[in-house]
Amino acid sequence: MSDYLVRGMSMDGFVKAVAIRSTELTRRGAEIHKTTPNATAAFGRALTAASMMGNMQKVDNGSMTLQIKGDGPIGTIVCVSDPTGNVRGYVYEPNVPVVEKYPGKLDVGATVGTDGTLTVIRDLQMKEPYVGSIPLVSGEIADDVTAYFAQSEQTPTACALGVLVDTDCSVKVAGGYILQLLPGAPDETIDKLENGIKRAGAVTAMLDAGLTPEEMLGQVCGDLGILFMETTPVEYKCYCTRDRVEAALISLGKKELAEIVEEDKPFPVECQFCDEKYVFTPAQIADLLKELEEK
Repeated sequence: MSDYLVRGMSMDGFVKAVAIRSTELTRRGAEIHKTTPNATAAFGRALTAASMMGNMQKVDNGSMTLQIKGDGPIGTIVCVSDPTGNVRGYVYEPNVPVVEKYPGKLDVGATVGTDGTLTVIRDLQMKEPYVGSIPLVSGEIADDVTAYFAQSEQTPTACALGVLVDTDCSVKVAGGYILQLLPGAPDETIDKLENGIKRAGAVTAMLDAGLTPEEMLGQVCGDLGILFMETTPVEYKCYCTRDRVEAALISLGKKELAEIVEEDKPFPVECQFCDEKYVFTPAQIADLLKELEEK
């Protein structure tokens, strides 16, 4: 089954909702970066959140970057989403030890750490990007995303994320949801939503039982009911090209390019987001240096 996200609204009009199946894109991210189980769980949660958050902003040609920087062994996690929800990312340290909260439950909070920041950078195609940052709450990522919306965007939010890593270290299921209260939401709506979240339980349990994103939101919204408005396929997608890599090399400046030419060896450049590798010959680097000198 391909990954996709679904957007909806509660029948009373006071709750915006988005849910996603992100199993394949998490598998792809884990494959590219060769993450160990705890890193896979943390990275998958971040990719899942970034996909939903990118889709939520609905700005053509914009992007949303989610950066989680804690004091845990994984270091920094960076995920970038386009307006559709296609996402890419990387982790600073993919090879982290297995740490469990209890048997069978990976401790993502210990992997990420609690002393650090969650930063959201929204490129809305304006003069300057919007940047919001908060201290990490738990390192579990869903709690931190919830806190970000409440503190930085003043939007009451409930976020749930889950990545189930199988016994063979592969990704069995991944997904999540984000619910947001609109202004004027009555106490009755809030109570029903809180009860629905408790009743639905963990995201991984719902996905492992075969529930779709629509069914997850149905479980969570419960008596509120939900009207589905949009379904969007999403994937792990990198936008690197040779032309973009050439531009990045030119930005190194004349001195560094000249040093690369002097070494007289093939110069490989590997994309930090995907497993694409671009190899430049000394002659090709010399052409870039000449192009820079002529400007």
